[in-house]
Amino acid sequence: MKQNWVMDYETMSNCFIAVFQDVKSDDTRTFVIHDLQNDWDDYIEFLKRNVLYGEWHVSYNGLGFDGQITEYIIQNAGSLSFMSGCEIAEWIYSKAQYVINKQGSGEFLDFYEKTMSIKQVDVFKLNHWDNPAKRSSLKWIQYSMDWESIQDMPLHHTTKVTTFEQIDMIIGYCINDVVSTKRIMQLSKNQIALRKTLTEEYNIPLFSASEPRISKELFLHFLSERTGIKKYELRQLRTKRDSIQVKDIILDYVKFETATFQKLLSVFNDIVVYPEHTKGGFKYSINYKGVKTDFGLGGIHGAKTSGIYKSNEDMIIMTSDVVSYYPNLAIRNGWAPAHLPKVEFCELYEWFFDERKKISKKDVRNYVYKIILNSAYGLSNDANSFLYDPEFTMRITINGQLSLCMLYEMIVEEIPNAVPLMQNTDGLETIIPREYQEKYLEICARWEKITSLQLEHDTYSKMIIGDVNNYIAVHDYKLVDEDKYNEIKQENPHYVFKEEDGKFYYAATKCKGRFEFNNLALHKNKSFLIIPRTIYNYFVHGTAPEDYLKTQNNIFDYCGGVKIKGNWEFVEHLVASSMDPEYAAYTIEQQREYLLQNGWEQSWSDDNWVTPDQENKDHGLPTEYAFRKTAPRIGGQYVERDLQHTIRYYISESGSKIVKKNKDDGRQIQVESGKWMQTVFINYVEKPFEEYLVNPKFYLEKINKEIRQLEPIINQLSLF
Repeated sequence: MKQNWVMDYETMSNCFIAVFQDVKSDDTRTFVIHDLQNDWDDYIEFLKRNVLYGEWHVSYNGLGFDGQITEYIIQNAGSLSFMSGCEIAEWIYSKAQYVINKQGSGEFLDFYEKTMSIKQVDVFKLNHWDNPAKRSSLKWIQYSMDWESIQDMPLHHTTKVTTFEQIDMIIGYCINDVVSTKRIMQLSKNQIALRKTLTEEYNIPLFSASEPRISKELFLHFLSERTGIKKYELRQLRTKRDSIQVKDIILDYVKFETATFQKLLSVFNDIVVYPEHTKGGFKYSINYKGVKTDFGLGGIHGAKTSGIYKSNEDMIIMTSDVVSYYPNLAIRNGWAPAHLPKVEFCELYEWFFDERKKISKKDVRNYVYKIILNSAYGLSNDANSFLYDPEFTMRITINGQLSLCMLYEMIVEEIPNAVPLMQNTDGLETIIPREYQEKYLEICARWEKITSLQLEHDTYSKMIIGDVNNYIAVHDYKLVDEDKYNEIKQENPHYVFKEEDGKFYYAATKCKGRFEFNNLALHKNKSFLIIPRTIYNYFVHGTAPEDYLKTQNNIFDYCGGVKIKGNWEFVEHLVASSMDPEYAAYTIEQQREYLLQNGWEQSWSDDNWVTPDQENKDHGLPTEYAFRKTAPRIGGQYVERDLQHTIRYYISESGSKIVKKNKDDGRQIQVESGKWMQTVFINYVEKPFEEYLVNPKFYLEKINKEIRQLEPIINQLSLF
């Protein structure tokens, strides 16, 4: 029976370990190539079976490493069969180092996906975690998934393996990586199904393709069909430019009424863009109606002073976004990369947009067309893409900023007492008097006619703004039927819900930046998730931080994660000591008496101990833990211990200090500065929450600091 396998290799200098687990069951195959144990014949038979039955390998970076090793082994199996276990392992190790070095230098690898004997699903590539902005190791994704063990390889790859204990240690590590990769595969189930559908429909190998690659391949496919130009020929096309005169690409309709924006337009007209130096190549800011707005070559960003802004009976927060802004700028203005047939490109780009509107969001094609529309713009600034034309990119980004500013100016100048809140790439938020809501929509309709673009509008009851990239927005209530109400409540329990007079209402919420806490992308840093979750519940549901923390006992939400970069390493500083032998033999009764004599109090039971200054008397420590914390200790000795490259930890009442140390000059930087102690939590240990000795003061200090920075602004909004 055909089986597909999640797999991982460990290549040591004289030992090779291969672990495979069936994607649908716990069926696991382990192969060791070493002089102590040589499973070579069984391993080769297993690979032959994979090829014969068309079985797939699912991996983390398999296309870049494991699959390369597999292909080398398949192609050289005959000659390798005459070697000893260690000789084979040494040969595989040399190939592994060759592949790693080739990858590190940016060279093309020897085997392409379509030429491999065993088909691959690479969840690393699929999720685009090879992209510099999202780059993530398996260890980091394990941390993001709250995996029980995120331990690094226990032995360095150059270590000579000499014992069965070492082999078992490596196998255990490898199995952990396989099972966690399997979990990533399960979380990527819908994405894999999408790629399967696209691969079969268009006969393009997309099983491990990132969204930009899907966009590139499908756009290429459709454009080739529409123009009759072969794919190979299209792939070679680029438009390279030495410079771009911005005044030559600004749309004729871009005009302003106020001196502030007229000056902005003048500044843009004077820009010469050099495509080789676009990053940070232009920066300009304006201050308009009390809001600082920043401009660059990529987009517009501006926000009012951090604080809390609310709708009320007189004022309302309006939010308006341009529908598919960047794609539609190109579509409505007939723009195309200069090297591509203009008519066919524009017709195809518009076809994707129009087709998407006709299709339900539940239809897989809707999602496909969405990523094609969005990625095509990004690929126009990618020198490795056949869509590359930096002038096409600049037309979109610069006219996008200026067109949005036209709407910004029109609203604020034409509506009395309008207060701009935020502007960000494809939309803006503004507080206006409720009596001018129709006027607002009329202005927007006028802007739509000028630009040939379309806006979508909504209203917020509240915005909690840190800055343009960090905010919480609460929509106004929407009336829905009971079934829809229950469906939304099940999928988004953090939303705001109410039932009145037999009617059902919900208010959706949106969190950005440091306020995000729900369904975070796995490559993002989810450190101390309890902090944004508590802040959200305070501002949205009115729950006091102290009360909310009392209800939260998921230790992973209190954990932070750090990963090393460059020539640095993590070390742990701690003082190791032992309990004075006089106290180590105390009975439970003696421990209780000692605690009573040393300032502790019993709370709701004989074995729940709290301190007199403790606010929450319901959550104390068991007798044994309170006693260990209090009894005298002897033999305190400073210890410095090396740690691995990816660390999970939480702030605790006792513990150690995690320090980042430079290997060259010895510089040391505390991961958490000040008095706070940490507990390294690489491997999950299940126990009652109070026994983790989490220090709530750290989390409350961070939470209350954020709240204090936001709340005082309320008093400044006298106009509301």
